[in-house]
Amino acid sequence: MENELTIDWINAGQTVLPTLLLRYYRRLNLSNDELVLILQLKSYMDQGNYFPKMEDIAEHMNMTEQNVFKAVHQLIQKKVLTIETTNDEQGMSQDAYSLNMLWERIIILMKQEKSDQAIEKEEIEEKNLYSMFESEFGRPLSPIEIETLVAWIENDRYSPELIQLALREAVLSQVYNFKYIDRILLNWEKKNIRTKEQVDKEIKKYRDAPKTNDIKDEDQQDSGPVPMINWLKDNNDNN
Repeated sequence: MENELTIDWINAGQTVLPTLLLRYYRRLNLSNDELVLILQLKSYMDQGNYFPKMEDIAEHMNMTEQNVFKAVHQLIQKKVLTIETTNDEQGMSQDAYSLNMLWERIIILMKQEKSDQAIEKEEIEEKNLYSMFESEFGRPLSPIEIETLVAWIENDRYSPELIQLALREAVLSQVYNFKYIDRILLNWEKKNIRTKEQVDKEIKKYRDAPKTNDIKDEDQQDSGPVPMINWLKDNNDNN
């Protein structure tokens, strides 16, 4: 008897529950009962029955057929369920429920969430960037400097990480002004340097190059000691 029950249990099949459905169904304005109804429909679909009888679903959910019909109609109105009509091999038309619209809406929500997270992360990085500049400069930024920082991000589309790396190079060179940092960023832009890995590779190239007694650029003479890498000279040489 026990073996027969086990075989019946195996033959009944399994319904895979999408994790994202549990995560987003409330954001799709679906109730708990509607979620269970969707799972009932998916269970039938997984077994090859794409248009189950209302009475069978009603029995499983302990509902009346009329209430099940209303619930199905509600899912259609909420644009998570559709009824599609196709023709079989004999040319006979047949109806089938489809949850494709539900999966598409979940994908849209997932993309929107990732986009929101990316925007939030970028906003945090930008705030940290202001604090980092003020910490390294040892003073609040002037209105013009703030405008320059905003322009780097919004107009030039430099990432906060790239600006931070340019600031690091300026600090290592003991050149604390925005003009020098802007020239570093321009230098990198001309070389299509956009990531930390590319910056590190470029810096390593300079470090490994033979040492020369370069004369300081006029901009550097006004800014401070000779930097570890003469980004201004390199930029002029590539014009």
